Amino acid sequence: MPEPPRHNLPAEPNRFVGRERDLDDLRGLLGETRVVTLCGVGGIGKTRLALRVAAGLLPRFSEGVWLVELARVGRAELVVPEIARVLRIRGEANRPLLDTVTARLRDLRCLLVLDNCEHLVDTCAEVAAALVASCPRVSVLATSREPLRIASELIWRVPPLDLPDADSADAESVQLFLDRAAAAGTRLGPDSLPDVVRLCRALDGLPLALELAAARTSLLSPGQIADRIDDRFSLLTTGGRTAPARQRTLLAAVDWSYDLLSAKEQVMLRRLSVFAGSFDLDLAEQICAERPLAPEEVVDLLGGLVDKSLVLCDESRTHYWLLETIKRYAVERLQLAGELEVLRERHLRVLCELQARHFATEMVEPGVPWHERLRALTSSRSLLDDQRVALDWAAESGNVPLGLRLCATSTGLLPIGGLTEIVTWIERLLSLDLSRVPAEQIAHVKAYLAYGLEARDELSRSLEVAEESLAGMSPATVFSRCVMLNIIVAVLLRMGRADEALRYAEESLAVATRTGDAWNQAAGLAGLSAVALTRGRLREAQRHGEEALARAREHGHRWIMARAAAQLGAVAEARGDLVAAEAQYAMAVPWLRELGGDADLARCLARSGRVAAMLHEFGAARERLAASLALSREAGQRQGVARCLAGLSVLAEHEGDLEGAVLAAAAAAALRESIGQHSATIRIEELLGRARAKLGESRTMSLWSRGRAMSPDDAARHVLEGERSAAGTPVAAEPVRHSLLTAREQEIAGLLTRGLSNRAIAEELVISPATVARHIANIMEKLGYTSRAQIAVWAAEHSANPSA
Repeated sequence: MPEPPRHNLPAEPNRFVGRERDLDDLRGLLGETRVVTLCGVGGIGKTRLALRVAAGLLPRFSEGVWLVELARVGRAELVVPEIARVLRIRGEANRPLLDTVTARLRDLRCLLVLDNCEHLVDTCAEVAAALVASCPRVSVLATSREPLRIASELIWRVPPLDLPDADSADAESVQLFLDRAAAAGTRLGPDSLPDVVRLCRALDGLPLALELAAARTSLLSPGQIADRIDDRFSLLTTGGRTAPARQRTLLAAVDWSYDLLSAKEQVMLRRLSVFAGSFDLDLAEQICAERPLAPEEVVDLLGGLVDKSLVLCDESRTHYWLLETIKRYAVERLQLAGELEVLRERHLRVLCELQARHFATEMVEPGVPWHERLRALTSSRSLLDDQRVALDWAAESGNVPLGLRLCATSTGLLPIGGLTEIVTWIERLLSLDLSRVPAEQIAHVKAYLAYGLEARDELSRSLEVAEESLAGMSPATVFSRCVMLNIIVAVLLRMGRADEALRYAEESLAVATRTGDAWNQAAGLAGLSAVALTRGRLREAQRHGEEALARAREHGHRWIMARAAAQLGAVAEARGDLVAAEAQYAMAVPWLRELGGDADLARCLARSGRVAAMLHEFGAARERLAASLALSREAGQRQGVARCLAGLSVLAEHEGDLEGAVLAAAAAAALRESIGQHSATIRIEELLGRARAKLGESRTMSLWSRGRAMSPDDAARHVLEGERSAAGTPVAAEPVRHSLLTAREQEIAGLLTRGLSNRAIAEELVISPATVARHIANIMEKLGYTSRAQIAVWAAEHSANPSA
């Protein structure tokens, strides 16, 4: 059975009402044209319609349907990075990120949903035009208050919901109002229908306005609501307003809803607009609880805003967020109240304090259990959007000290979390006025700049920044100084300067040992092992590697444990003990999966695959190398692709396909040269020597030339699809997901296809909602999924193909 279509579409929060004609027409149009833009005023339902359309197109786009939410992207230059983040494509040195993205998508059949383009419409238009021009199988579905205005764009004006005639209850607007009123706990009888019809017509069938009005039915009758709305519209349509009528109507609905709040609820709503996306209660208390709001009032105020549908929340009420229209309205109110700058500054300060605690828990403090370290890392990652907003404010306001402080503690923005975004933020802040920034802080943050540069393969610049950092850093700054020393070791080793790397590794280990810093002890010992391995001192490399793993286990962070295990794998390979090497790499893989860093996982899988090939475990080798290749391709990492091609060359040769081995090695060499790296000359010469002996000089050179001209994908496909099973079908190029679900888990997965909540599933199975939640978490872990929607798609297809 093929894997379910890949996507990141969220599960629908409530029942989708109406627009059946729009859905059918739009899905048909996206089969005929490649760019469709849904246009309309705020609150008319563009996003909800786009998500519904996209969900219905999942089977049509084999490489996925991907939602790119641009509402929280505040600057034009962040549009392409946000697309790359969603697609898990990482930037490369000396190459525009858009080029990397288009190269990755060039042969893929996928749909990009660009949501909320209006504030970045020029950049969105340029990016969409570039994508459709370079990627013939990519389609774009955009939502915007105005068209992108690019060639081949089809503009779809999203209409209001159908309005009722007389006392008709069949109109879409009436159905939406009744549905949302019922969700708010109000059952309206036939006597209310005339007032509901009047209200729907007064609100012009605008979905957001209807939902806001329906939320008030617990306090006011539909007739009372309609009377108040009519009065408010009269006020808002006078005074020479030039905005479109429907926009004025939406503003009236939001104004009216805002005016019905108590004074403290208004303050709370305004202040919540400072968050980039979702937030939890603790964060709301820390940022919003200032005069006139007391900390103990926040819970009730937030609950009141949820009840009034001005704030949304998940089922467990652990995460909250504002609809974008409400958020923009609240931001304007915050600015009118003279609180915008104050709140953004407080937001920055609170995030700095929060991230400092997360960083200390995750990385520095001794004796912290892994689940607490992981929680700190996960919390840091969950606040990435808020960190970006806070850093943007730090740059705008010139508060460089706080901005740099946040950069130095945000592990979510560091390569350990799979991103190199930290480079851009630090460089932006360091380009501003640094007169108020202590030299020690600049030196400190340059350590993390060097780390990001090394992850981006900018080795010379990374070394330069690292040496500047080290020169300006106080010896008392122990943790960051050791980090800096270990980064220099890594860079020098990659540059082939092992003798120079030795003294930095020794210094790092000495400082870390003196202070009891287990993380940097492990890193220093791993560095010494790598230096010894480079110099051919295998016993010394093994001893240092074993000590590194012991210190890493003492610290408990999976990243440093995986690094030490992978180093031991490299030493075992050099000793010729392939079984031990495979065991060490196998140990590191689940740790890296738990962290979610694709680059490190891809590297480890490539090494493990190469070793499996040398052990003649061809099925395992093919699976691991294919998985590594997929991760590297998705992240746009050409170095990772080249590493996989080299591994595939080893696989091909050990399977007896010497021609395929030469082709893959040639493609790897060409790719490495294209990104400014040297090929593994000794290994290649040995391979070519064996090829000449068996195939002849002419044939070998012909294959080498052909391989250098092949695309990396074609070269990889040649090896991956070369092996055939006994039935004559190709072996899968990527690992197949097998169901390991228990009977109860399969039952729950099936119920998710019906869109049931945890409570509804619990009632049907006569178990507790908490038990349902635990089962769903287990299903996600076993299947490698991150959302209920993915499980539902899997369950639907698995049910249709029970033998798969």
